[in-house]
Amino acid sequence: MKRGGFDLLIVGAGPAGLSAAAEAAAQGLGILVIDEFPEPGGRMLGQFHEEKGKWWVGRRAAEQLIATCRKLGVEIRSGVSVYGMQRVDSHWVVRTSCGPLTAHSVLLATGAAEIPQPCPGWTLPGVMSIGAAQVMANVHYVKPGHRGLLIGVNPLALAIARELAVSGVTIAGIVLPGPGPLTGKEAGPKENMERLMRLSHMAPSPLLRMGGRAAFALGMSGLVARFFPKRGVKIWDIPLKLRTAALSINGANRAESVTLADINGRGELISGSEREEAVDFVALAGGLYPLAELASIAGCPFVYAKELGGHLPLHNEKMQTPVEGLYVAGNITGIEGAQVAMAQGQLAGVSVCADAGVLGERREAKLTAAMEHVRRVRAGALIQFHPDIPEARSRLYQMRESWSVN
Repeated sequence: MKRGGFDLLIVGAGPAGLSAAAEAAAQGLGILVIDEFPEPGGRMLGQFHEEKGKWWVGRRAAEQLIATCRKLGVEIRSGVSVYGMQRVDSHWVVRTSCGPLTAHSVLLATGAAEIPQPCPGWTLPGVMSIGAAQVMANVHYVKPGHRGLLIGVNPLALAIARELAVSGVTIAGIVLPGPGPLTGKEAGPKENMERLMRLSHMAPSPLLRMGGRAAFALGMSGLVARFFPKRGVKIWDIPLKLRTAALSINGANRAESVTLADINGRGELISGSEREEAVDFVALAGGLYPLAELASIAGCPFVYAKELGGHLPLHNEKMQTPVEGLYVAGNITGIEGAQVAMAQGQLAGVSVCADAGVLGERREAKLTAAMEHVRRVRAGALIQFHPDIPEARSRLYQMRESWSVN
């Protein structure tokens, strides 16, 4: 540990932050991990999915990482918020709810936030984000309701819909948001069908997986959307309805029903098709964006990459930003799954150690191995939130190499 502070302060005790802490602590660095959530683990605590016939359980992975960190002497403080940070001479001063903290280097592993999906009636009790429903059911073991509807079709909605179903929550269906200026292409059957075809590897049967890949390769998303059954198709016994849109959420004192309507293949409402779907909770799935405000406060330049979820701090493949002593890892660098975030965290830990001069002759070999591990995990990731992620990251890394900060 540096005199008067830590070698590395990590903001975010999720998959990226904990993995980085374990890697850097194993090389002898003094590490402090802080997180505003009451317990470490991040979103892993509520995640699980089936992969190649086996279940990946996020809580189990989090518990293993936490145990490893504590065994290596990593200090973890939960319930701590960060509201400022500044580089002073050769160290960082990070201002938190428990007072100022100092460290030679800082890793931001703050993750992602959900994109609000406005809908008439969305302020009623019983209406929540899809992530909130996940936390209620899988972290606190409280069902969000008896019968719910999911509004929004994207990888996050599909993944959490299955988690909720496995947890015993009844899902009446997954429908599109109503057409309007705020929903844009998110309300289009063709665009959603194309997104689903890219996710055909997640389909519950070999026939659906092959059919989805073939249709996408042939550019048939518009045709498939046009002839998609009005009643939808069942995925994991959950009705997926690409020809149905949610117009409003209704109720006197809480969500009691959703007004639905049929839409044609172009996303246009079919007059006279309006009807009520009785539910007691609604989950809105608008997707995710990088939670990167602290990088902006630290003076890091930003870039926009649609394939990675929006605006994100500029960084290279080694997770270094142009700001001295500032690193990033996980969903702050682009929206991907927990396993990719863990690999990125490990790489960030290696990068910090390399810059700290503690790896000696192993420096280049460890960096190369860690970068290759991230590429390998990314290539095999079951859940991919956006298409063309490797290409977008390649462009981003090229931009970082040509950028300098005084």
